[in-house]
Amino acid sequence: MAVTYLEAIREAQRKALSEDESVYIYGQDVAGFGGAFKATKGLAEEFPGRVKDAPISEDAMIGSAVGAAIEGMRPIVEMQFADFSSIAFNQIVNQAATHFWRTGVPCPITVRLPSGGTEGSGPFHSQSLESIYAHYPGLIVLTPATVEDAYTMMLEAIQLDDPVIFCEHKFLYYHLKADALPKQNLPLGTARIARPGKHATIVAYSAMVHEALKAASDLSSTGWELEVVDLRSTKPIDTDTVLASVARTGRLLCVSEGFPFGGVCTEVISRVVSEGFHLLDAPPQRLNSKDTPIPYHPNLWKTHRPTWQSIADAARALIAQ
Repeated sequence: MAVTYLEAIREAQRKALSEDESVYIYGQDVAGFGGAFKATKGLAEEFPGRVKDAPISEDAMIGSAVGAAIEGMRPIVEMQFADFSSIAFNQIVNQAATHFWRTGVPCPITVRLPSGGTEGSGPFHSQSLESIYAHYPGLIVLTPATVEDAYTMMLEAIQLDDPVIFCEHKFLYYHLKADALPKQNLPLGTARIARPGKHATIVAYSAMVHEALKAASDLSSTGWELEVVDLRSTKPIDTDTVLASVARTGRLLCVSEGFPFGGVCTEVISRVVSEGFHLLDAPPQRLNSKDTPIPYHPNLWKTHRPTWQSIADAARALIAQ
């Protein structure tokens, strides 16, 4: 029976709860209702007292999780939408991220952020905040693009002694399926070659990996072979895998659903230019969502974010240089 991306996240949480009594889940409507997207459905009944509903106060949710983590617990905090985590920004970046550096005491919390856009979600329920959190030392930022990574990376996130921002893309919840849960996994911080190629490298993560793969398939019919690199995490970034890919292709296009200014694409291109300028046969390019608030209307939203069509167009222009 096929397993969805959302079910993989739920099963990882179930496994963590069953194997470690220090793990608990905290968030708005995560117990009786099963979470806004049903990522915790049934877990409150299976693990009484360890899946707890929170008040509508994101700063209090993270603040209490930090305190619990300091005392030996491993909280999983669900934000209903990634956008709402901004309410807890102080607790995440000033308390959790710095705690081990300040005290030598680990702060093992996992903050789940339902990220990215879907049709009709608009500017307050569609944002991709991975580059913001990646800016801060002390945080690990994970961006799984596959069912397999959603499962294994969630389990690893819970086991880490560092605070983890787990960016799970809402569009993938039900659209993405796998035949079964994985038995093995790539180590955290290791990028994946999602499709080999030789004419240009596309670096992407999260839902944009699948748009990039569609673009690569489209260009393959015309003789151009794009190599697609799935970063898997934005903090850390696996620069070595990216550079090795650019060494094979000579061209780089970085794609992100995040806003363009100061984003993940900027960081990737900066690293390639500073460490592998000699590998490039053309100026590296980036493709982001538009530098505007995210629109509600489905047609506007599809124009606002990168799609496989816009990625294919950008790749053609890059190859032509």
